[in-house]
Amino acid sequence: MISRLSLRARLAVLTSLAVAVAVAACAIGCWFIVRSQLVEQLDQSLSSPRSGFGGGPPGGGQGGLPRRDIDPVTEICGQPARNGNDRIRDFLPTMQVVRADGTSCNPQDTTDPLVSTTSDVDVAKGLRNLVRRDGRTQSGTPMRIFTHRDPSSGVAVSIAKPLDPINEKLDSLAVVLVIVSAVGVVGAATAGLLIARAGLRPVDRLTAAVEHIARTEDLATTIPADGHDEIARLSRSFNSMTRALASARERQQQLIVDAGHELRTPLTSLRTTVDLMLRSETTGRPLPTADKQKLLGNVKAQLVELTHLVGDLLDLSRAESAADARVVEEVALHDAVDNAVRRARLRGPGLRIEADVSPWYVRGHAASLERAVVNLLDNAVKFSPPDGTVAVRLNGGELTVRDQGPGIPAEDLPYVFDRFWRSPSARGLPGSGLGLAIVARAVAEAGGEVRLGPAEGGGTLAWLRLPGSATSPQRPELSRDEPRVGVGEAGGGTGGEDAGGRG
Repeated sequence: MISRLSLRARLAVLTSLAVAVAVAACAIGCWFIVRSQLVEQLDQSLSSPRSGFGGGPPGGGQGGLPRRDIDPVTEICGQPARNGNDRIRDFLPTMQVVRADGTSCNPQDTTDPLVSTTSDVDVAKGLRNLVRRDGRTQSGTPMRIFTHRDPSSGVAVSIAKPLDPINEKLDSLAVVLVIVSAVGVVGAATAGLLIARAGLRPVDRLTAAVEHIARTEDLATTIPADGHDEIARLSRSFNSMTRALASARERQQQLIVDAGHELRTPLTSLRTTVDLMLRSETTGRPLPTADKQKLLGNVKAQLVELTHLVGDLLDLSRAESAADARVVEEVALHDAVDNAVRRARLRGPGLRIEADVSPWYVRGHAASLERAVVNLLDNAVKFSPPDGTVAVRLNGGELTVRDQGPGIPAEDLPYVFDRFWRSPSARGLPGSGLGLAIVARAVAEAGGEVRLGPAEGGGTLAWLRLPGSATSPQRPELSRDEPRVGVGEAGGGTGGEDAGGRG
């Protein structure tokens, strides 16, 4: 039932319940304490010497009450009341003698004698010294009874007074406590509602902002986050989340726009080529075999470029949307460099590729890091002259790739890692402009850094650094201690993946 209420109503109800329980506990405790004190005072009055046969020393009676040096059976049983004044008699205790055989006797004019119990008989038998208990008369009047044994006569003397005065006071106290408790609970409920309304006002603002975003998809909405309490932290976290979502949506939209722009060129070329071949067939003027083969080769090249572009887009989108889901593992960076060097030698006929690789182990996603190294080397191969040299060096976690190409203009350096960006000198070459963007994403996920810049003597120097160690934490005995140096010329063969244009 309470789960159906609003948070504000739930706080008010729970506050009221907590106060009600506390007030009820205090009221009940107060009632029992007062009752205990009143009963204790009554017990003291019953056991005092002024009660006639109380616990005081022997001596003369007070107010017409018998003395303790007189036999209680003779004094109480068969005798009329000790004072004929009814007004005084009403304040005197009721007395009764209980014998060891269970019989009892009272003054002659006693109209409502006490009801004796086994505990009174036990006192008469000497099994117990005294008893204080709640009892009643034969007519049902509640009494507080004090029973003690008279050792000289071997009987028990019960002295009692009515409990009605105490019960009346306790009833009055109970009414007062109930009224005070009700007022306290109502006040607590009101205060709880006001406090909940004031305390949840920032939550109301947050709720309104979330509803506004859900309704309008306006991720520019922000919530004021003043202070350092939990609500302020929640507001700041929500603002950070909306900014991240807005940035992700902007990147997604930009990716779609850039991808559409890049896909338009190969698709237009494919459509033009296919239209030309179809027109030649439908008009009855077939193309010469050599021209037809050339057109089919162009179609295949455009399809390969389109396939590479789609693959790069998929890799980039997976890196942005599922970076947290990637499996982080130990990666032997030197092995990735070796594989990339082998592929680069197949892609650059006549190129001289020098490799100086030392062991280095990093933590990251193996496929992404290997793709990043391949893209760097493919980029160097694509822009190197046919008889040039590409120098690859891995030492202490720093990977450098130097080519002898035309280099990168200084004004283009800030844009080389942007998606689909291609320098004017690279727009006539195959590529999608995504290769270096994939490199930057993979290196950032692994906690490293990457830069491109001009090399001494001309060309471009790609510099990449990844945190790690020279020995494998899992298999230190398998790590290599000596760097490997390899020099070779690329021969013919199938090409590797396209790294995309560079700045």
